Amino acid sequence: MSALTNPAPSPIQPPEQRITKQPPPAQEKPRVWPKALLILGSIAAGVWAFNQFYLRPLQKQAEQKAAAAQIRTAKVVVGPFERLLRIGGTTGAREYSNITAPRMRGFESRSQMELLRLVGNGSWVKKNDELAQIDPGTQTDHMDDIRATITQAGGDVKKREAEQSVEIESLMQTLRVAKASGDKTALDLKAAEVRTDVERELLKLSNEEALAKYKQSQLDMPQKKLIHAAEVKILGFTTERHVRHLGRHEVDIKAYTIRAPMEGMVALANIYRGGGQSQAVSQGDPLGSGQPLLKIVNPKSMQLDANANQAESSEVRIGMPAIIGLDAFPDVKLPGRIYSIGALAVGGWRQNYYIRNVPVKLTIDGIDAHLIPDLSAHADVVVESQTKATLVPLGAIRNDGKKTYVEVKQGEQFVRREITVGSQNNLHAVATAGLSGGEEVRLN
Repeated sequence: MSALTNPAPSPIQPPEQRITKQPPPAQEKPRVWPKALLILGSIAAGVWAFNQFYLRPLQKQAEQKAAAAQIRTAKVVVGPFERLLRIGGTTGAREYSNITAPRMRGFESRSQMELLRLVGNGSWVKKNDELAQIDPGTQTDHMDDIRATITQAGGDVKKREAEQSVEIESLMQTLRVAKASGDKTALDLKAAEVRTDVERELLKLSNEEALAKYKQSQLDMPQKKLIHAAEVKILGFTTERHVRHLGRHEVDIKAYTIRAPMEGMVALANIYRGGGQSQAVSQGDPLGSGQPLLKIVNPKSMQLDANANQAESSEVRIGMPAIIGLDAFPDVKLPGRIYSIGALAVGGWRQNYYIRNVPVKLTIDGIDAHLIPDLSAHADVVVESQTKATLVPLGAIRNDGKKTYVEVKQGEQFVRREITVGSQNNLHAVATAGLSGGEEVRLN
């Protein structure tokens, strides 16, 4: 065999020998729990010391500050003092003009009028400016009917006068016939000698009858003329009545154009529509005769109609100044002054019978765009005023039944001090003795 087919075997390596390591000999573990206890004890001691000597003093200081913060104080000041009396009421105008719908007379006063045009609420008008226009259509038609009635009444007068002329002519003819009959019987009596006695008596009777008719016709003529004159007079009165009726409506229709009698601001009146709701009158509303339509006010001359309680009215005097505010506009404050005080106290229908108020009127001296009539308002009347007074808050004043005192701060403490109190308002009292300005007092 050749060497390529039977190669020589490679030498065999000897196997690796594994060396087994022996474990190290066991050593004795040290004891660690005494050290841990020592460390824990040190930490606990440190925490206790931190809490005892640092946190606790801080906590005490915080508690002291919180306790001091709970004590409210205020300083006594020296300044002006005012005692106010608040009274309520409604605003109104001192210079105003009430405008109503035209006042119709006669049967037309029951009819309604339609508002054709109307000036806007709150608008400013000058004298003789047009405020409203009533629809004159119905009135114009009625006036045309009256004119036709007047024409007819004039024709009735002429017709009656013509009829009376015919009657007078008929009476004149009757009078002439009676006179002719009388003349004929008189001529017949002249020939009585040739007549029999009976014929003569008949002629006498005929003559007397003719004379009686003639005299009666003469007496009827003036009476008939009086009757005719009375009839014409009655027809004339009827015509005059219709003429006056027309003249009245001609005057009334001029009032359908309503003009401003003065310069000022317009405040529309309220009317009740369906459902009982009160709303401002507007274009197209039906109006009755004399119904309130609007009011023209002078905003430069306004007043407050207020009421003071009977128990407080003794402090109110004419001429006292006041600050007037509008309830709907809290930012509006206007100066005022009392100019009228009622002599008698009156009661209101919405209050108990024994509650009485005294009417008080104040002028409003200022001008503001929000100031209009019929606004609820109030007035703070200055019933007492001092230019320089020692003012102490009411919350600092105490009373033990015998003495009035305050607690005045001295250092970190409060010392009780007796004081004398005079007038007071809702916030302060006047200390007439015992306190001076700048001192700090404790509040309740």
